[in-house]
Amino acid sequence: MTEVLARRGYHGPATEEAIEALHEEMEALWGDASFVPDVDRMTFATAVIEAAGNIVQHAVPAADKPVEIDVDISVRPDRLVARVSAQNAREPFANDMRAELPDEEAESGRGLALIEALVTTVTFERQDGTNTWILTRESTPAQTD
Repeated sequence: MTEVLARRGYHGPATEEAIEALHEEMEALWGDASFVPDVDRMTFATAVIEAAGNIVQHAVPAADKPVEIDVDISVRPDRLVARVSAQNAREPFANDMRAELPDEEAESGRGLALIEALVTTVTFERQDGTNTWILTRESTPAQTD
């Protein structure tokens, strides 16, 4: 297994405040992993925030408990990995998992396509009432002269 060089995360209710807290965690992560190139930071952060935002906006509780969001982000020497989970959530509908762009008049539906364009891989798993998207982006540390 590849060594984890930096790690940050967030766990709490799936609310707009979670997105703000996640932005702060990602800023702190880049402070711990300054060797990650700016383009990788920007694209990966956008994908993670988009995935978390989709949970906040669209996740439906599976029972009486509210949906919670859990994000674990790790930086490895050649890869950025995020596990973005919706706990206590219903399984997404199959059409929610499409990565196709809607027509230009549509007001939503671009999230997964955007995420897939920004990272190397996106996988989905469901276990015990938790939906998890695993985002990875291959990254090569910036070279210094």
